[in-house]
Amino acid sequence: MNMRTADIAIVGGGVGGLALALHLHQRGVACEVFEAVAEVRELGVGITLLPHAMRELAALGLQAAIEAAGIENYDSAFFNRHGQFIYSELRGRHAGYPVPEIGIHRGKLHKILFDAAVQRLGADRIHTGHRFAGVTHSEEAVTIAFNDPHGQALPPVRSRVLVAADGVNSAVRRIFYPDEKMVFTGINTWRGVTRFAPILTGKTYMRIGSIETGKMVIYPIVDQVDGQGHQLVNWMAEIRMEGLTQNDWNRQGRVEDVLPLFKDWNFDWLNVPELIANAESILEYPMVDKDPIPQWTFGRVTLLGDAAHPMYPRGSNGSAQALVDARTLADELAATPSGDDLAHALYRYEAVRLPLTSKVVLTNRSTPPDFINIKVDELTQGRPFRHIDDVISQAELRQISDDYKKIAGFSLEALAHKP
Repeated sequence: MNMRTADIAIVGGGVGGLALALHLHQRGVACEVFEAVAEVRELGVGITLLPHAMRELAALGLQAAIEAAGIENYDSAFFNRHGQFIYSELRGRHAGYPVPEIGIHRGKLHKILFDAAVQRLGADRIHTGHRFAGVTHSEEAVTIAFNDPHGQALPPVRSRVLVAADGVNSAVRRIFYPDEKMVFTGINTWRGVTRFAPILTGKTYMRIGSIETGKMVIYPIVDQVDGQGHQLVNWMAEIRMEGLTQNDWNRQGRVEDVLPLFKDWNFDWLNVPELIANAESILEYPMVDKDPIPQWTFGRVTLLGDAAHPMYPRGSNGSAQALVDARTLADELAATPSGDDLAHALYRYEAVRLPLTSKVVLTNRSTPPDFINIKVDELTQGRPFRHIDDVISQAELRQISDDYKKIAGFSLEALAHKP
């Protein structure tokens, strides 16, 4: 079987892997992407691109396409499970950032990145239907084995380095951490999309309730979907339940499982049961992450994105951290003098990104953005209040929000400067 060669092999053609390929191409560094699925389709539900994610995508020349495909968030608002207002703040450009915050269908974002990669790198450098099957190391290179979607062996690929961007269930990471387990603490999630009339401003990112008694995250991702003023609204429901075992990954969800948990959430500004009942699609996920690991780089192999630091989907930060990883690694690889060993760039990248992302993983467990809701629930024992100022000041709530932005890397001060 003939062997292919690739200067830099990227295993995984998701957001992180494609962003890395585009950054490397922009810097004149040759690379190839190997994606397991045979055909890239617009799958999934919504995703929010925070300012630090948009900064990276803007640097790749993709901002206009993303803005055209999504909805720019105006504000973020927090409510308790009784529908009472807790806190709100402006977002993205409305808060003074140089770039917008965008809600977009995950499949549309992926398609924008994929199409850009095919156009710029060439279709012959973006390989679909290549499932990672193993890697062997030598002093000068790695040899990567792939199977096709039917399990048949494909020609191996010899490369100077391998970057694993193959997601939360990374097959590459499993080689180095074979006994590692997902961390599951009894939180189940459902994600859905519903055609719905605009809620509040029609550009509001909403967090309602908390995981102990039920939480909803709701935001629009497509405007004017039917000529009758409706939007495509993305929602995610979460709840922690005693004795819950980890559910299957990414399985089809059922309205009858999630609707009873929120049956009384009919507020004067939003009918949550109606939103859930009319969903076009529902997916069910476990709320999982993995403990931070001490090492991403092993010789000529390194990890990126969810393969490196799987985190709770709180604060819309998983994709953002993958995009920052991609730019950081591309900079290190491009800065390596000709003839020098590229493996050193992998270790430099790890030294920068591993400690920062480990802190985000742990913060997403302990004090994510919706800690605002958790804190208010603790102070009120989950009961309605007369006015939020009787419970906690807006300044204290703002501090919780600002502290998370600093840890995650998207405080206004951090994004005022070029990376």
